[in-house]
Amino acid sequence: MNGSLHDTICAIATPVGEGGIGIVRISGEKAIEVASTFVRLRSGRALAAVKSHRVQHADVLERDPRRPVDEALVLVMRAPHSYTAEDVVEIQCHGGPFILHTICEAAIHAGARLAEPGEFTKRAFLNGRLDLTQAEAVLDTIRAKTSGSLRLAQEQLRGTLSREIDGIREMLIGLLAHIEAAIDFTEEDITFIQPQALLAGLTNAIAAVTRLTETGEEGRILREGVMAAIIGRPNVGKSSLLNALLQTDRAIVTPIPGTTRDVLEEVLNIRGIPVRLVDTAGLRDTDDPVEHEGVRRSRMAMEQAELLVLVLDGSVPLTAEDRTLLSHHADKKRLVVVNKTDLPSQIDPSELERLVTREPGQPPSRAVWISVRTETGLDDLRDAIRTMMLRADFEPGEAAVITRLRHRNNLTKAREALAAAVESVQGGLSGEFVAMDLRAAIDALGEITGAVTTDDILDRIFRDFCIGK
Repeated sequence: MNGSLHDTICAIATPVGEGGIGIVRISGEKAIEVASTFVRLRSGRALAAVKSHRVQHADVLERDPRRPVDEALVLVMRAPHSYTAEDVVEIQCHGGPFILHTICEAAIHAGARLAEPGEFTKRAFLNGRLDLTQAEAVLDTIRAKTSGSLRLAQEQLRGTLSREIDGIREMLIGLLAHIEAAIDFTEEDITFIQPQALLAGLTNAIAAVTRLTETGEEGRILREGVMAAIIGRPNVGKSSLLNALLQTDRAIVTPIPGTTRDVLEEVLNIRGIPVRLVDTAGLRDTDDPVEHEGVRRSRMAMEQAELLVLVLDGSVPLTAEDRTLLSHHADKKRLVVVNKTDLPSQIDPSELERLVTREPGQPPSRAVWISVRTETGLDDLRDAIRTMMLRADFEPGEAAVITRLRHRNNLTKAREALAAAVESVQGGLSGEFVAMDLRAAIDALGEITGAVTTDDILDRIFRDFCIGK
């Protein structure tokens, strides 16, 4: 960020557009002084004289001439008891864009500057109000699309992940203290920690780091969501399935093969998972240039998807196109959805099971039987999507979960450093080698919470925030 952290900053904190309420936030050493130049309390008192965290009725004045722009509720929050741990003034007025920009301009004219993206939250971090994982959770809370992703973000905001990381880090700092003491008093022939106890501590730390690392996929899925492509040959019910899951007529459905000629996308909540559901054109050879382009885009969506939902028409025997699709994409998680179970079945379940089952070690694949027309089996399909993407025993909020690639990378560094420390102890190397590896692990964990950080890390984290948060 280009501005000084000693500057007083201001920004509109509510979304762009018209609304019943709009908020302008001012933070910094001179926040109250800046706001006092254009805020006139109805009580007649000076803004600097009011108690912290008490709502005041006020008029917001134009710069010139000095007449009211709007009436507002004004809230003074004195340091350190505010979001940024600085003096903060929040002006809650009517949510018209002109009013809000006029207030911001008045604040800037009085000596504030416009906040940069994420600068309020960055100040909260630098002033010790939040750590880095909690700051990230603020953004995740704003962007949450499902109850599962919101619950995960809220647990992280409350410090669940931070406490887990800090606990591991404190354990390692304790081990490092014993090792460094032994190094300092080598000539005294004093043993501060036995090799067996040191190995046990390192092993416990590795287990804790590994356990956290293994939560990374579930955390990423709940935070970012999953792309699932609905595929199949024409006229098997792909668009009808999309409409049924959305509970709306999003895709055009006709009995004519090739009706869907482009890729349609919708995001929906399936058992707490944000799923970006993509309805694709029916996969077949065609001379129609428009349909051909739709098929090309469908194949591209299939390559990008994390989950394939392969739809079959259960009222007719498996075709050559069906068998081809069933044999492809062995590297993808897959749900085979047999549609039209309200009609007499023409697909042998045992044969389908044989075609669906994959070799051990390959991504999971299973079949679900449904009827889009009667909505039979749709709940089974929703359950299957969750089971396919998350561990059966996974429940967001019950334990610490990492949510970002940054977390996983630093945990991997820590685990590698701890493994090197174990090798050094087992190999009888001097304490300096073990201490060096322990410091690397401690620093890697510290980067997750911000105990150890650089300007580059901070810039990468806060650039995704909106101005005003």
